[in-house]
Amino acid sequence: MSLLQELQTELDERAQAGLTRRRRLLQSPQSAHIRADNQHVLSFCSNDYLGLANHPALIAAMQQGAAEAGVGAGASHLITGHHQLHQELEVALAAFVGLPAALLFSTGYMANLAVAAALLGRDDAIFADKLNHASLNDTAVLARTSLHRYPHNDIAVLEKMLASSSAKRKLVLADAVFSMDGDIAPVPEMLALCERYDAYLMLDDAHGFGVLGKQGSGILEHFNVGSNDRVIYMATLGKAVGVAGAFVAGSQVLIDYLLQQARTYIYTTASPPAISAAVLASLQIIKNETDRRSHLNKMIQYLRDELQLTRWHLMPSSTAIQPLMVGHNEEALRLSEYLLTKGILVPAIRPPTVPKGTARLRISLSAAHTLADIKQLIDALKEAERELAV
Repeated sequence: MSLLQELQTELDERAQAGLTRRRRLLQSPQSAHIRADNQHVLSFCSNDYLGLANHPALIAAMQQGAAEAGVGAGASHLITGHHQLHQELEVALAAFVGLPAALLFSTGYMANLAVAAALLGRDDAIFADKLNHASLNDTAVLARTSLHRYPHNDIAVLEKMLASSSAKRKLVLADAVFSMDGDIAPVPEMLALCERYDAYLMLDDAHGFGVLGKQGSGILEHFNVGSNDRVIYMATLGKAVGVAGAFVAGSQVLIDYLLQQARTYIYTTASPPAISAAVLASLQIIKNETDRRSHLNKMIQYLRDELQLTRWHLMPSSTAIQPLMVGHNEEALRLSEYLLTKGILVPAIRPPTVPKGTARLRISLSAAHTLADIKQLIDALKEAERELAV
Protein backbone atom coordinates (compact mmCIF):
# COMPACT_ATOMS: atom_id res chain seq x y z
CA MET A 1 0.00 0.00 0.00
CA SER A 2 1.37 3.41 -0.99
CA LEU A 3 1.71 6.33 1.41
CA LEU A 4 -1.29 8.11 -0.09
CA GLN A 5 -3.40 4.96 0.18
CA GLU A 6 -2.43 4.63 3.86
CA LEU A 7 -3.37 8.25 4.46
CA GLN A 8 -6.74 7.77 2.76
CA THR A 9 -7.40 4.71 4.91
CA GLU A 10 -6.71 6.74 8.04
CA LEU A 11 -9.00 9.52 6.81
CA ASP A 12 -11.76 6.99 6.14
CA GLU A 13 -11.35 5.56 9.65
CA ARG A 14 -11.62 9.05 11.16
CA ALA A 15 -14.80 9.69 9.19
CA GLN A 16 -16.26 6.37 10.34
CA ALA A 17 -15.54 7.28 13.96
CA GLY A 18 -17.19 10.69 13.59
CA LEU A 19 -13.87 12.52 14.02
CA THR A 20 -13.50 14.33 10.69
CA ARG A 21 -12.72 18.02 11.07
CA ARG A 22 -13.77 20.63 8.56
CA ARG A 23 -13.30 24.34 8.10
CA ARG A 24 -16.16 26.79 7.91
CA LEU A 25 -15.80 29.73 5.56
CA LEU A 26 -16.30 32.96 7.49
CA GLN A 27 -17.73 35.71 5.28
CA SER A 28 -18.09 38.51 7.82
CA PRO A 29 -16.17 40.02 10.73
CA GLN A 30 -16.22 38.13 14.03
CA SER A 31 -19.29 39.03 16.07
CA ALA A 32 -22.20 37.42 17.86
CA HIS A 33 -23.97 37.29 14.51
CA ILE A 34 -21.85 36.21 11.56
CA ARG A 35 -22.10 34.87 8.04
CA ALA A 36 -20.44 31.46 7.60
CA ASP A 37 -20.78 29.04 4.69
CA ASN A 38 -23.29 31.43 3.10
CA GLN A 39 -25.58 31.31 6.14
CA HIS A 40 -26.34 34.03 8.67
CA VAL A 41 -26.01 32.47 12.13
CA LEU A 42 -25.92 33.30 15.81
CA SER A 43 -22.41 32.24 16.77
CA PHE A 44 -21.21 30.68 20.01
CA CYS A 45 -17.91 29.59 18.45
CA SER A 46 -15.55 32.52 18.87
CA ASN A 47 -12.95 33.21 21.56
CA ASP A 48 -13.57 36.94 21.01
CA TYR A 49 -14.79 37.12 24.61
CA LEU A 50 -15.03 40.92 24.84
CA GLY A 51 -16.35 41.55 21.34
CA LEU A 52 -13.25 43.51 20.29
CA ALA A 53 -12.23 41.72 17.09
CA ASN A 54 -14.24 44.17 14.96
CA HIS A 55 -14.02 47.23 17.23
CA PRO A 56 -13.64 50.51 15.29
CA ALA A 57 -10.82 51.73 17.56
CA LEU A 58 -8.77 48.61 16.87
CA ILE A 59 -9.41 48.83 13.14
CA ALA A 60 -8.33 52.48 13.12
CA ALA A 61 -5.21 51.69 15.17
CA MET A 62 -4.18 48.93 12.80
CA GLN A 63 -4.76 51.14 9.78
CA GLN A 64 -2.70 53.92 11.33
CA GLY A 65 0.01 51.45 12.34
CA ALA A 66 0.24 50.13 8.78
CA ALA A 67 0.41 53.66 7.43
CA GLU A 68 3.31 54.46 9.77
CA ALA A 69 5.22 51.16 9.81
CA GLY A 70 4.23 49.40 6.61
CA VAL A 71 2.64 45.99 6.28
CA GLY A 72 5.39 43.49 7.04
CA ALA A 73 8.15 43.55 9.66
CA GLY A 74 10.60 42.35 7.02
CA ALA A 75 13.02 40.58 9.38
CA SER A 76 13.27 38.75 12.69
CA HIS A 77 13.25 40.74 15.91
CA LEU A 78 16.99 40.25 16.32
CA ILE A 79 17.86 41.58 12.87
CA THR A 80 15.82 44.69 11.92
CA GLY A 81 12.25 43.50 12.57
CA HIS A 82 11.83 44.82 16.12
CA HIS A 83 9.79 47.99 15.62
CA GLN A 84 9.11 50.75 18.11
CA LEU A 85 5.49 49.54 18.26
CA HIS A 86 6.66 46.08 19.31
CA GLN A 87 8.76 47.63 22.06
CA GLU A 88 5.91 49.81 23.32
CA LEU A 89 3.61 46.81 23.45
CA GLU A 90 6.06 44.65 25.39
CA VAL A 91 6.44 47.38 27.99
CA ALA A 92 2.66 47.88 28.19
CA LEU A 93 1.94 44.16 28.53
CA ALA A 94 4.47 43.65 31.32
CA ALA A 95 3.01 46.60 33.23
CA PHE A 96 -0.55 45.37 32.67
CA VAL A 97 0.09 41.91 34.18
CA GLY A 98 2.35 43.29 36.91
CA LEU A 99 5.55 41.50 35.89
CA PRO A 100 8.99 43.02 35.18
CA ALA A 101 9.29 42.23 31.47
CA ALA A 102 7.56 40.65 28.47
CA LEU A 103 8.51 39.17 25.09
CA LEU A 104 6.23 39.08 22.04
CA PHE A 105 5.62 35.95 19.97
CA SER A 106 3.70 35.51 16.72
CA THR A 107 1.33 32.89 18.18
CA GLY A 108 0.51 31.28 21.50
CA TYR A 109 1.71 27.94 20.18
CA MET A 110 5.11 29.45 19.40
CA ALA A 111 5.27 31.08 22.83
CA ASN A 112 4.56 27.81 24.61
CA LEU A 113 7.01 25.86 22.46
CA ALA A 114 9.71 28.38 23.29
CA VAL A 115 9.83 28.25 27.05
CA ALA A 116 10.50 24.67 28.12
CA ALA A 117 12.79 24.02 25.15
CA ALA A 118 14.88 27.03 26.12
CA LEU A 119 14.97 26.41 29.87
CA LEU A 120 15.10 22.63 30.28
CA GLY A 121 17.26 19.69 29.26
CA ARG A 122 17.46 15.92 29.71
CA ASP A 123 18.20 16.11 33.44
CA ASP A 124 15.14 18.26 34.14
CA ALA A 125 11.43 17.51 34.56
CA ILE A 126 8.05 18.88 33.53
CA PHE A 127 4.87 18.34 35.56
CA ALA A 128 1.78 18.92 33.44
CA ASP A 129 -1.98 18.85 33.99
CA LYS A 130 -3.56 16.05 31.93
CA LEU A 131 -6.03 18.49 30.37
CA ASN A 132 -3.41 21.00 29.22
CA HIS A 133 -3.59 22.51 25.74
CA ALA A 134 -1.77 20.60 23.00
CA SER A 135 0.89 23.29 22.71
CA LEU A 136 1.93 22.77 26.34
CA ASN A 137 2.18 19.03 25.72
CA ASP A 138 4.25 19.62 22.61
CA THR A 139 6.68 21.90 24.41
CA ALA A 140 7.50 19.02 26.76
CA VAL A 141 8.29 16.79 23.79
CA LEU A 142 10.42 19.49 22.15
CA ALA A 143 12.36 20.02 25.39
CA ARG A 144 13.35 16.32 25.40
CA THR A 145 12.93 16.22 29.14
CA SER A 146 11.01 13.84 31.39
CA LEU A 147 7.28 14.48 31.43
CA HIS A 148 5.02 13.72 34.40
CA ARG A 149 1.28 14.27 33.97
CA TYR A 150 -0.95 14.67 37.00
CA PRO A 151 -4.77 14.27 37.12
CA HIS A 152 -6.66 17.42 36.30
CA ASN A 153 -6.19 20.09 39.02
CA ASP A 154 -5.08 17.39 41.51
CA ILE A 155 -2.81 19.29 43.88
CA ALA A 156 -2.17 16.26 46.11
CA VAL A 157 -0.78 14.17 43.27
CA LEU A 158 1.25 17.11 41.96
CA GLU A 159 2.83 17.52 45.38
CA LYS A 160 3.79 13.84 45.52
CA MET A 161 5.40 14.10 42.10
CA LEU A 162 7.37 17.23 43.01
CA ALA A 163 8.44 15.82 46.37
CA SER A 164 9.81 12.63 44.83
CA SER A 165 11.58 14.31 41.90
CA SER A 166 15.35 14.57 41.84
CA ALA A 167 15.39 16.66 38.66
CA LYS A 168 17.79 19.59 38.57
CA ARG A 169 15.16 21.97 37.19
CA LYS A 170 11.43 21.45 37.68
CA LEU A 171 8.71 23.20 35.70
CA VAL A 172 4.97 22.92 36.37
CA LEU A 173 2.88 23.59 33.25
CA ALA A 174 -0.84 24.37 33.35
CA ASP A 175 -3.60 26.18 31.56
CA ALA A 176 -4.95 29.00 33.71
CA VAL A 177 -8.42 28.56 32.21
CA PHE A 178 -8.81 25.16 30.59
CA SER A 179 -9.88 25.63 27.00
CA MET A 180 -12.36 22.75 26.72
CA ASP A 181 -13.65 22.60 30.31
CA GLY A 182 -13.72 26.29 31.23
CA ASP A 183 -12.56 25.72 34.80
CA ILE A 184 -9.66 27.50 36.48
CA ALA A 185 -6.35 26.16 37.79
CA PRO A 186 -5.76 26.49 41.57
CA VAL A 187 -2.88 28.90 41.02
CA PRO A 188 -2.12 29.94 44.65
CA GLU A 189 -1.82 26.32 45.75
CA MET A 190 0.33 25.45 42.73
CA LEU A 191 2.62 28.40 43.35
CA ALA A 192 2.99 27.41 47.00
CA LEU A 193 4.10 23.93 45.92
CA CYS A 194 6.60 25.42 43.49
CA GLU A 195 8.11 27.53 46.24
CA ARG A 196 8.24 24.54 48.60
CA TYR A 197 9.87 22.16 46.11
CA ASP A 198 12.07 24.59 44.19
CA ALA A 199 10.04 24.49 40.97
CA TYR A 200 8.78 27.11 38.53
CA LEU A 201 5.19 27.62 37.42
CA MET A 202 4.28 28.36 33.81
CA LEU A 203 0.68 29.44 33.25
CA ASP A 204 -1.02 29.54 29.86
CA ASP A 205 -3.62 32.29 30.36
CA ALA A 206 -4.92 32.27 26.79
CA HIS A 207 -8.54 32.19 27.96
CA GLY A 208 -8.19 34.36 31.06
CA PHE A 209 -6.23 37.36 29.85
CA GLY A 210 -8.58 40.29 29.23
CA VAL A 211 -11.45 38.57 31.05
CA LEU A 212 -10.34 37.63 34.57
CA GLY A 213 -9.51 40.19 37.22
CA LYS A 214 -10.95 43.61 38.00
CA GLN A 215 -8.95 45.25 35.20
CA GLY A 216 -8.94 42.18 32.99
CA SER A 217 -5.24 41.49 33.38
CA GLY A 218 -5.84 37.79 33.88
CA ILE A 219 -5.31 34.92 36.26
CA LEU A 220 -2.66 36.60 38.42
CA GLU A 221 -4.96 39.54 39.17
CA HIS A 222 -7.88 37.14 39.66
CA PHE A 223 -5.99 35.44 42.50
CA ASN A 224 -4.20 38.59 43.64
CA VAL A 225 -0.81 37.02 42.93
CA GLY A 226 1.85 39.71 42.88
CA SER A 227 5.11 39.68 40.96
CA ASN A 228 6.90 36.42 41.71
CA ASP A 229 10.14 35.21 40.12
CA ARG A 230 8.81 31.65 40.02
CA VAL A 231 5.96 32.61 37.69
CA ILE A 232 6.32 32.31 33.91
CA TYR A 233 3.20 33.83 32.39
CA MET A 234 1.95 33.34 28.83
CA ALA A 235 -1.15 34.87 27.25
CA THR A 236 -2.50 35.18 23.74
CA LEU A 237 -3.64 38.34 22.01
CA GLY A 238 -6.13 36.82 19.57
CA LYS A 239 -8.92 35.90 21.98
CA ALA A 240 -10.30 38.47 24.45
CA VAL A 241 -7.84 41.05 23.10
CA GLY A 242 -9.34 40.61 19.65
CA VAL A 243 -6.15 40.82 17.54
CA ALA A 244 -3.32 38.25 17.16
CA GLY A 245 -0.09 37.04 18.70
CA ALA A 246 1.07 36.20 22.22
CA PHE A 247 3.56 37.12 24.88
CA VAL A 248 5.56 35.60 27.71
CA ALA A 249 6.10 37.67 30.85
CA GLY A 250 8.22 37.13 33.93
CA SER A 251 11.42 38.24 35.58
CA GLN A 252 13.85 40.38 33.61
CA VAL A 253 16.42 37.58 33.70
CA LEU A 254 13.90 35.11 32.25
CA ILE A 255 12.93 37.41 29.39
CA ASP A 256 16.57 38.28 28.64
CA TYR A 257 17.37 34.57 28.48
CA LEU A 258 14.42 33.75 26.21
CA LEU A 259 15.46 36.53 23.85
CA GLN A 260 18.82 34.77 23.50
CA GLN A 261 17.61 31.14 23.48
CA ALA A 262 13.95 30.84 22.41
CA ARG A 263 14.11 29.34 18.93
CA THR A 264 10.53 30.21 17.96
CA TYR A 265 11.36 33.84 18.74
CA ILE A 266 14.80 34.01 17.14
CA TYR A 267 14.21 32.13 13.92
CA THR A 268 11.05 33.75 12.56
CA THR A 269 10.03 37.05 11.06
CA ALA A 270 8.53 39.50 13.53
CA SER A 271 4.78 40.04 13.36
CA PRO A 272 3.57 43.12 11.48
CA PRO A 273 4.01 46.23 13.68
CA ALA A 274 0.44 47.28 12.93
CA ILE A 275 -0.76 44.30 14.98
CA SER A 276 1.02 45.76 18.01
CA ALA A 277 -0.68 49.09 17.38
CA ALA A 278 -4.07 47.36 17.44
CA VAL A 279 -3.23 45.47 20.64
CA LEU A 280 -2.17 48.70 22.34
CA ALA A 281 -5.58 50.16 21.48
CA SER A 282 -7.29 47.02 22.77
CA LEU A 283 -5.47 47.20 26.12
CA GLN A 284 -6.89 50.66 26.70
CA ILE A 285 -10.42 49.40 26.11
CA ILE A 286 -9.88 46.35 28.32
CA LYS A 287 -8.65 48.53 31.19
CA ASN A 288 -11.23 51.32 30.83
CA GLU A 289 -14.44 49.63 29.66
CA THR A 290 -15.09 47.35 32.62
CA ASP A 291 -18.75 47.11 31.66
CA ARG A 292 -17.78 44.62 28.95
CA ARG A 293 -16.63 42.11 31.56
CA SER A 294 -19.65 42.86 33.72
CA HIS A 295 -22.00 42.18 30.82
CA LEU A 296 -20.15 38.98 29.92
CA ASN A 297 -20.48 37.72 33.49
CA LYS A 298 -24.21 38.44 33.39
CA MET A 299 -24.50 36.36 30.20
CA ILE A 300 -22.60 33.50 31.84
CA GLN A 301 -24.81 33.52 34.91
CA TYR A 302 -28.01 33.76 32.87
CA LEU A 303 -27.07 30.72 30.79
CA ARG A 304 -26.18 28.67 33.86
CA ASP A 305 -29.35 29.69 35.70
CA GLU A 306 -31.78 29.11 32.84
CA LEU A 307 -30.38 26.12 30.91
CA GLN A 308 -31.91 23.17 32.75
CA LEU A 309 -31.74 19.94 30.75
CA THR A 310 -32.11 16.27 31.68
CA ARG A 311 -30.20 14.61 28.83
CA TRP A 312 -27.15 16.86 28.69
CA HIS A 313 -25.59 19.10 31.32
CA LEU A 314 -23.31 22.10 31.60
CA MET A 315 -19.96 21.29 33.12
CA PRO A 316 -18.80 23.34 36.15
CA SER A 317 -17.40 26.62 34.83
CA SER A 318 -17.57 30.27 35.84
CA THR A 319 -15.83 31.50 32.67
CA ALA A 320 -16.93 32.37 29.14
CA ILE A 321 -16.28 28.75 28.14
CA GLN A 322 -19.44 26.80 28.93
CA PRO A 323 -19.13 23.16 27.82
CA LEU A 324 -22.31 21.15 27.41
CA MET A 325 -21.43 17.51 28.07
CA VAL A 326 -22.97 15.10 25.56
CA GLY A 327 -20.77 11.98 25.63
CA HIS A 328 -20.91 10.24 22.26
CA ASN A 329 -19.26 11.72 19.17
CA GLU A 330 -22.23 11.09 16.91
CA GLU A 331 -24.72 12.61 19.35
CA ALA A 332 -22.60 15.73 19.78
CA LEU A 333 -22.47 16.12 16.00
CA ARG A 334 -26.23 15.59 15.68
CA LEU A 335 -26.90 18.22 18.32
CA SER A 336 -24.55 20.72 16.68
CA GLU A 337 -26.16 20.09 13.29
CA TYR A 338 -29.66 20.45 14.75
CA LEU A 339 -28.78 23.83 16.24
CA LEU A 340 -27.44 24.92 12.86
CA THR A 341 -30.87 24.24 11.31
CA LYS A 342 -32.14 26.81 13.84
CA GLY A 343 -29.51 29.34 12.77
CA ILE A 344 -27.24 28.76 15.77
CA LEU A 345 -23.60 27.76 15.41
CA VAL A 346 -22.03 25.82 18.30
CA PRO A 347 -19.08 23.50 17.64
CA ALA A 348 -19.04 19.82 18.57
CA ILE A 349 -15.75 18.99 20.28
CA ARG A 350 -14.59 15.38 20.03
CA PRO A 351 -11.48 13.29 20.76
CA PRO A 352 -8.55 13.72 20.61
CA THR A 353 -9.24 17.34 21.61
CA VAL A 354 -11.13 15.98 24.64
CA PRO A 355 -10.90 12.52 26.28
CA LYS A 356 -12.79 9.64 24.71
CA GLY A 357 -16.42 9.49 25.78
CA THR A 358 -16.59 13.20 26.66
CA ALA A 359 -17.70 14.75 23.37
CA ARG A 360 -19.42 18.05 24.01
CA LEU A 361 -20.66 21.32 22.63
CA ARG A 362 -18.27 24.12 23.51
CA ILE A 363 -20.45 27.19 24.07
CA SER A 364 -18.31 30.33 23.96
CA LEU A 365 -19.95 33.46 25.31
CA SER A 366 -19.01 37.01 24.44
CA ALA A 367 -19.75 40.51 25.61
CA ALA A 368 -21.22 40.93 22.11
CA HIS A 369 -24.07 38.56 23.01
CA THR A 370 -27.36 39.85 24.36
CA LEU A 371 -29.82 38.23 26.73
CA ALA A 372 -32.03 37.59 23.70
CA ASP A 373 -29.15 35.68 22.05
CA ILE A 374 -28.67 33.49 25.12
CA LYS A 375 -32.41 32.87 25.41
CA GLN A 376 -32.51 31.81 21.74
CA LEU A 377 -29.77 29.26 22.43
CA ILE A 378 -31.49 27.96 25.56
CA ASP A 379 -34.82 27.54 23.78
CA ALA A 380 -33.16 25.71 20.87
CA LEU A 381 -31.34 23.32 23.20
CA LYS A 382 -34.54 22.52 25.10
CA GLU A 383 -36.27 21.88 21.79
CA ALA A 384 -33.37 19.71 20.64
CA GLU A 385 -33.66 17.59 23.78
CA ARG A 386 -37.25 16.80 22.83
CA GLU A 387 -36.68 16.36 19.09
CA LEU A 388 -33.53 14.24 19.27
CA ALA A 389 -34.78 11.83 21.91
CA VAL A 390 -33.78 8.27 21.12
